[in-house]
Amino acid sequence: MTKSPFENLRIIDSTYVFAMPYAGGILGDMGAEVIKIEGPGHLDIVRGGQFSGGFPDNNPGEDYWNRSASFNLLNRNKKSLTLDLSKEECREYLKELISISDVMMENYTPRVMKRWGLDYENIKKIKPDLILISNTGYGHGEGPFSAYPAQATTQEATHGHCYITGYNNDIPSKAGASYVDFLACWSGLFAVASALRYRNKTGKGQWIDIGMYQLGVMGTAEYIMDWQSNQNKSGRFGNRHPWRTPQGTYPCNGIDQWVVLSIGEDSQWAQLCEIMGKPELASDEKFATLLNRRRYHDEIDQIISEWTKTKNKYEIMELLQNQNIPCGPVFDSADCNLNPHYQERGFIERVEYPEFRNIGTRKIMGRPWKGSKLDARVRAPIEPLGSSNSRILQELIGMSDKDYKDFISKGFIAEKPAEIREVPTSSLEEQVQSGRLAYFDADYKSKLGI
Repeated sequence: MTKSPFENLRIIDSTYVFAMPYAGGILGDMGAEVIKIEGPGHLDIVRGGQFSGGFPDNNPGEDYWNRSASFNLLNRNKKSLTLDLSKEECREYLKELISISDVMMENYTPRVMKRWGLDYENIKKIKPDLILISNTGYGHGEGPFSAYPAQATTQEATHGHCYITGYNNDIPSKAGASYVDFLACWSGLFAVASALRYRNKTGKGQWIDIGMYQLGVMGTAEYIMDWQSNQNKSGRFGNRHPWRTPQGTYPCNGIDQWVVLSIGEDSQWAQLCEIMGKPELASDEKFATLLNRRRYHDEIDQIISEWTKTKNKYEIMELLQNQNIPCGPVFDSADCNLNPHYQERGFIERVEYPEFRNIGTRKIMGRPWKGSKLDARVRAPIEPLGSSNSRILQELIGMSDKDYKDFISKGFIAEKPAEIREVPTSSLEEQVQSGRLAYFDADYKSKLGI
């Protein structure tokens, strides 16, 4: 019989945006009770607007704050509690919740928790075995960047990633997605599991201090070590590689269809030439060695492109991978949702929303791993904002009816944002015309089977 690894654990999630909210959602997949706390006037920005990832059927509805696609992905399984932590009386009730919880997650800038009297030194007085996980841009401490707020798109610059991304003789570039957020998610999950293991052995909690800056630096380790060892400062290679040639992105049959391949050995080059029907290129002195192929990379790219244009990207992948040549099709978001390999792995999970939510059945991403003995799955969508206010504050930690009504009247708790704004929307056709979207699938639901 499979078991949920984190069942009977209670986790307070006072985090925003991507990194730690996603970690909290996955902890919920694995059986933990996760309580997401937001202030009525300080909601998670992913609930709507520029980070929302869109709304179901491009419709924000009357409660846009409950409908964001990204928010629902990141915060699945969670109970929703609104509590204005900027108010001291609200923090007193948070302390009551801390006293009966196992883990607290927060991603405020370092000065906030200390100002609130909720830094680890104070929290461990409330619950000595609690695990506090803090995720900040640059970590806590005395470093010159520690007090700075941060987001992944600007941090990419400070940990070296932007410098090595882009084309030769061109400006440094950002990554296409905020990948360091997800490094923080996976690292946070591992750290929580390690701290729980330590607590099981010793009975003691601890503070986990994640600096996303360090996670990003780990992602550029080979370039950092090259400078430490050889004083070499790497340049920018675009789609090419310093010691694999040819390597690149090549056009395939169809509109905006591409494939990536990478050749690291002379034998692989010979195999590629054979597959392309040009075996004579393998013995051509211009292309026979890695050094020469690098010198004539532009010419090789043209030859490969003429061949790839005649074939489907999946066909090319199969041909090359069957000969142990690294190759992969360039997937867009539709490919990622519909690819049969993801489906076979059970990575795309089905979530049923209650009828009153007017969202219906949706597909969302699960976890990047499987466990033969683990009951890990998306258990439920996140509740509408503030749905668990009474259950948590009154039933769980004993707030009186009088105080509960007083908190409502003061706006300390709510089931709607303190300020409801109009969400600007445009048709999908208009978004394609403006360049925000490449295209859209009008029949996406039938393709997803929902």
